[in-house]
Amino acid sequence: MRSANQIERRRQRRRRRRRRILSSGLYNTVMAASTADSWSWFPALALGVSFLKCLMINSYHSTDFEVHRNWLAITHSLPVSKWYHESTSEWTLDYPPLFAWFEYGLSHVAQHFDKKMLVVQNLGYASPATVLFQRLSVIATDVVFIYAVRECCRSVREEKGSKDLLVRPYFILAALLLWNYGLLIVDHIHFQYNGFLCGILLLSVARHLQGRHLEGAFLFAVLLNLKHIYLYIAPAYGIFLLRSYCFTKDNTDGSVRWSSLSLVRLIALGSIVISVCALSFGPFIAMGQLPQVLSRLFPFKRGLCHAYWAPNIWALYNVVDKALSVGFLRCLVVCALCSFMFGWHVHEKAILMAILPLSVLAVESREDAGIFLMLATTGHYSLFPLLFTATEMPTKVLLILLFTLYSFTSLKKLFRGFLLNTLEVTYLLGLIAVEIICEVVYPLLPWKQTLPFVTLLAKSVYCSLGVSYSFIRLYLSILRPTDKPKEL
Repeated sequence: MRSANQIERRRQRRRRRRRRILSSGLYNTVMAASTADSWSWFPALALGVSFLKCLMINSYHSTDFEVHRNWLAITHSLPVSKWYHESTSEWTLDYPPLFAWFEYGLSHVAQHFDKKMLVVQNLGYASPATVLFQRLSVIATDVVFIYAVRECCRSVREEKGSKDLLVRPYFILAALLLWNYGLLIVDHIHFQYNGFLCGILLLSVARHLQGRHLEGAFLFAVLLNLKHIYLYIAPAYGIFLLRSYCFTKDNTDGSVRWSSLSLVRLIALGSIVISVCALSFGPFIAMGQLPQVLSRLFPFKRGLCHAYWAPNIWALYNVVDKALSVGFLRCLVVCALCSFMFGWHVHEKAILMAILPLSVLAVESREDAGIFLMLATTGHYSLFPLLFTATEMPTKVLLILLFTLYSFTSLKKLFRGFLLNTLEVTYLLGLIAVEIICEVVYPLLPWKQTLPFVTLLAKSVYCSLGVSYSFIRLYLSILRPTDKPKEL
């Protein structure tokens, strides 16, 4: 009898202890940490998109494929002194030296697949082994992007969202970035290394959001020496680092206290940037080839517009420019959009430089989510002409539909309501009408032979309306006074 009473008392103590745990909220915290916060879902998400990339290995590839094959050949077969002088192919080396060294490293792996791809005179060479290597090189270097996405997701605030993992901001962000439609078709069909480069950009952003400013500055300096198009967003980095890292104190009204400038921090920051640039450009400066390198990096002999008119402000021939940065990441997106809207010889693929960072803001703010849906849908559709073969039509249509559908439904659940008004939805539905007219109706008309570029012009101009609208709406969102500080 006594043992039974002891057992009953123990049970009662356990019940009281369980009630205290439940009432204190500790139970919910532990359960949340053991499920969603375990991040066991992230490798599955990353592996899934990696398998999809492997399925695209034999897809159509653009002239950019030959561009990078030629750069592999140049960096592998010629001495460094001739890298920026070689002109056997029209696709001369026109990326910064650090990317040339990146190609040099890849070429030592490429020789084990097919040595003929490393011959400069083999113009247009695309053996099955060459295609396999170059496709795999893009997939492999995307590891940088995957890691960067994980770090960005860890930096997202968890003020909103339900206990359901699929509606958590960081899960939605991971899906929007890893399965980004633009990166999939531009890198793994058209062929480029944007995932690798954007990965370094996002990792740099994540480090700044984590307060690791010197590491973030180092990564951005590396990025600039890999692809100089990121110079457009350098002002955002420069102002942010001066304001948040070099100046250590603020006045009571929130303005910077000029006397708080830390020379030690300024010197440390400058040393990092100068060291990376010296490592990249140093050999060419020593050989007296800096002017030649710069002439390749900044070819101002090219025209204002690219061969396919990017849907920017020049497509409308209308200039509106006013900027105010509120928050580092917001400033970065503004700079990226400004460069796309007003840049010289802008490539249509440059829209990804704004869409990807905006994805991070989209899971933090309802208004930014609406801007993201407009910009991503319009910007991604503007990439359609990159894949012009009939074979790739089902792929690009299916991928953009899936990505757009997920973007709309996930962000709608996250913010519990519609994010676009009737006029905005009507405009986006107009993209379907434009595609039908350009791809189904226009080929049946007699003007097809005499005016073959009308469809490109129509798509570019229509998309420029959506991109310009997103650009203006973003500016209005940061100019509008608010009591809540925009940390990002």
